[in-house]
Amino acid sequence: MLIPSIPQTFVDNDSSATRSTISEVEMAHWLATTDANLTFIGERPNPLSPRSAQSTYLIYCTKRAGNVCGGSCTVYNGGAACIYAPSTECMSATQDVGFCDKKACNGDCSSLSECGTALDSGFCYTPGTKSIVISPL
Repeated sequence: MLIPSIPQTFVDNDSSATRSTISEVEMAHWLATTDANLTFIGERPNPLSPRSAQSTYLIYCTKRAGNVCGGSCTVYNGGAACIYAPSTECMSATQDVGFCDKKACNGDCSSLSECGTALDSGFCYTPGTKSIVISPL
């Protein structure tokens, strides 16, 4: 199967804003080509199985090197949740998620859709993240 290459920057042609979420194909490509140490929460992504509309894929990692997100990464596949994620430096998701500077999804929180520093492959630099909130769709 041929997987299309992923552009380095994602741009919405209508608004010229950097896109903050990635498609399932883009996520599968990143998972297949990364050298990051991966831990999975929930079912591993399977391109042959039907996907729940209530599910969000989220990848959050501990290191940023230049414009690349990596290190130890956790891949979450599931519904609404508050995920304790200390040491998170960068993340990407298939839906918009929130990230907060305190555990239990408290403190100062921002939205992935408001990413201040976009990284390669659709990731966002999110230093100081301690928890991530995934809202019901």
